[in-house]
Amino acid sequence: MFSGKTSELMRRVRRYKLYKKCLVISYKGDNRYSSEAAIITHDRAELKAQSAYRLSEAENAAHSYSVIGIDEGQFFPDVVDYVERWANAGKTVIVAALDGTFQRKPFNHILQLIPLAEEVLKLRAICSHCHREAAFTHRLGDEKDVEVVGGAEAYTAACRACFRSLTWEKGQAAPLTERNRGPQAQRNPAVKTRSASGRAKQRQHEADENTPANTIAKTERRLSGLVLR
Repeated sequence: MFSGKTSELMRRVRRYKLYKKCLVISYKGDNRYSSEAAIITHDRAELKAQSAYRLSEAENAAHSYSVIGIDEGQFFPDVVDYVERWANAGKTVIVAALDGTFQRKPFNHILQLIPLAEEVLKLRAICSHCHREAAFTHRLGDEKDVEVVGGAEAYTAACRACFRSLTWEKGQAAPLTERNRGPQAQRNPAVKTRSASGRAKQRQHEADENTPANTIAKTERRLSGLVLR
């Protein structure tokens, strides 16, 4: 969420509107910013749309348009069937959707669209916590249902590290400090011990090597090397 996918959908539809008839379909269950049929961005940019719970409800209207834009595509259970049908009929179909849930599990209908699409653009948001690029959505509440429509009051964008930290605080994941712990990481204390021991031996070796006799021997070896080359 908050990656600008609805804004990108609007930009493309408005460009096509210069010379083609465009139909925009919004999800009827999304009435966060308006009760009227429209798609609306988080910063309140608005574009009129036909609202529906299923794309089949827009089938009759779709015949009259060359371009169809679909917002919140992950919520339409028949998105794969109708997007493929309209595209095969020669229409340009643009779908703005989330590919994963707040649990980072796939929205299966959207993943099924990927091999059917000519173009796939994955947008990223800004992490609400550390301000790095964010690819994941963290739900603030404790609801378990996948379909919980909401904005900044219900979700935040999170990078990988912050997502792990936030879900651990809610008891849904391992602590952040444990997230990369594997067989190699588990051996780190022993590795550090060997490294410290190795450094001590190296320092002793260097001290021995720097005695006057050894210094002369090393110089002779270097000179011999130079002569040989």
